[in-house]
Amino acid sequence: MSERIYFSDKFFSSGRTEIVNENQEKIGSLNLKSVFSPKVEVENKQGEVILEGSFTFLSNKWVVLNGDGDQLGVVKTSFSFFSKQYKYFTRGKVIEIESPAFSKEYRMVDENGIEVATFRKVNAFFQTTAFELHNSSDDVQTEELIAVIMGVNAFEKTAASAGGGGAV
Repeated sequence: MSERIYFSDKFFSSGRTEIVNENQEKIGSLNLKSVFSPKVEVENKQGEVILEGSFTFLSNKWVVLNGDGDQLGVVKTSFSFFSKQYKYFTRGKVIEIESPAFSKEYRMVDENGIEVATFRKVNAFFQTTAFELHNSSDDVQTEELIAVIMGVNAFEKTAASAGGGGAV
């Protein structure tokens, strides 16, 4: 399954944005729930919540839940000097997410080094962050990857606001 989609954050991280395919056809929405506590709902074309992601109370973990509220996985940040690194723990697997320090391109690989997906920030100066996602996996839903990417985005926004500088 090779799929390329586009979606974006909002300037104040609150409200709905569209998820579109390569032909600019709407395939769903992101409902960004709060300015102060990052939370996102991934909705299908009909507006039904498929997945959601948010930081857990008083922790540094981004939790991805299905539409029934069952946990699918957890995104954690990993320490690195010269790259941005995250890990997504899901269904007994670990997906590593990595990007060179000042790059806007990310690669997601499983524990066998097989590429699951790539994504990149495609925003312009002074605009909200937008993403291009290329899902090359048959095992991980595109909607789940969107929730994971929004978690990575939330970690980077938190680091930038805390003075972490170059992480974004």
